This record gives sequence, C-alpha cells and structure tokens, in this order.
Amino acid sequence: MSRIAACFQGLKAQGRRALIPYIAAGDPFPDATVEIMLAMAEAGADVIELGVPFSDPMADGPVIQRAAERALAHGIGTPQVLEYIRAFRQRNNVTPVVLMGYANPIERYDQRHGTDAFVRDAAEAGVDGVLVVDYPPEECEVFAARMSAHGLDPIFLLAPTSTEQRMKDVGRIARGYVYYVSLKGVTGAGHLDVSAVAEMVPRIRAHVGVPVGVGFGIRDAETAKAVGAVSDAVVIGSRLIQILETQTRDNVASEAAKFIKDIRHALDTLKGAS
Repeated sequence: MSRIAACFQGLKAQGRRALIPYIAAGDPFPDATVEIMLAMAEAGADVIELGVPFSDPMADGPVIQRAAERALAHGIGTPQVLEYIRAFRQRNNVTPVVLMGYANPIERYDQRHGTDAFVRDAAEAGVDGVLVVDYPPEECEVFAARMSAHGLDPIFLLAPTSTEQRMKDVGRIARGYVYYVSLKGVTGAGHLDVSAVAEMVPRIRAHVGVPVGVGFGIRDAETAKAVGAVSDAVVIGSRLIQILETQTRDNVASEAAKFIKDIRHALDTLKGAS
C-alpha cells in the first residue's frame, strides 16, 4: 500500500478529511522549501503537493505563475526539487509528497538522464505520486504504468467540464486520489460554488475508486470546511502562496504552519465520512 493510500485509509477510519497544501518548490526562498514542508506536516498537512517550476504553467493563475518565475530565477529545476524531497525524507518518512507540474520538465529530465530516469529518481527520492497537468489519461497509460511499477501513484485532474468518459478513463488508471478542479479557468480564479461541488463529487465517485480531493478557489477555513463536508480532501495553493510571498525568510515557515493549523482545525470540526 502506498503512503498516499495508507494516509487516506487512516483518515477515513477517523472520519477526517485530508488537507493537501500546494507550494512551489524553491519559492519564496530556495533554502526554505524543506523547512516549510516540515512545518506544514507538523501543523496538520496530510499530503504535500510540491510544484515543479515551469516557465509556461498553463493551468495556473498569476499567483502560482509568479511563484514559478521566482523559483526559476533562483535556478530551481527538477534535480533541485528531487533534492528537496530527499532532504525532507531524512526528517519525515510518513507524510506523502506529490509532485505537481507539466510534461516538459519531465521529458527534458529523461532526455538528459535517460529513459524513465524521472520516474526512477522520483521514487528513489521519496516521492509518492505525480500529477502532470498536461498528461490526459488517454495519452499517458504507459507513463502511468511506469509510475505504478516504481510505487508512484499517477494522479489526475477532473474538471466541471469533464465528461463521463473522461471520468471512466481517469478511474481506470488513477491511484492515490483524483484532484477535482472546482472552477473553470486557472488557479486562484473565480468564486467557489460549493453546491456545484456537492453535485459533482458523487458523479466522480461513480467512476473513480480513489478519494476525491477538491481544489481551486479555497482560500480560508470557512470555504475549506464547506468543501470538506462534500469531499475527501481539500487542496489549497494560491492563497497559501500569497501568504508566503509576503513573509521574511525568518518567519515564512511559521506563517505557513499557522495557516495550515487554522484550516486543519476547521476540517476537524466535521464529523463522519463525507
């Protein structure tokens, strides 16, 4: 059983929802990423999504685009991201870590280091799952099989516009959890309609056998709790990055932990399975 599956199994037994924060690797301070990850895990993050910086993050809004640009300006690429994971694993071997990014850096890594090098090295570093935004399920079954063979969970996005067939395709090969993008558009955009999420999640569950996490548009404890009431996990990215980008190096990890604690407390007021 993967770390992700074990995490969700344990949470389900307790009637709790998973809290999944997203940060961009290397942002806002390259030497603070591991410290931020450790602080968030200690504060109650169940899974950590770590963004791999890319120059053209098509699914991301201005906030995460800025984070990627800052990280790239510091020279952070896939090799450095894997080093962050290795350092994190020296002090935390429990909290699952999911890499989230785009096909280009993965394919470039394999070009430089050999076929399947990314999957091999990610697994060796201690990565638990990979979400590639621009790898739709029907085009990456071979890649998903390679990940599974190395013990990595292939994680996929679903959206309000996803068809029943797309849900079936995702359900066939997804492991760990699926990430339901609750809004049309990019990260950080729009107003979250919880009633629409509540209608969509059961449709997804009819085709997908893994937990359903919901992200995009969740900015505070109140919306996190509302989404947690109808899903298995809450994913928060843009709002967290907005907080981090205003902090000094000395307090960036503690402020991340403070934010996570507030969300964790709100989610833990929910009772029973969703």
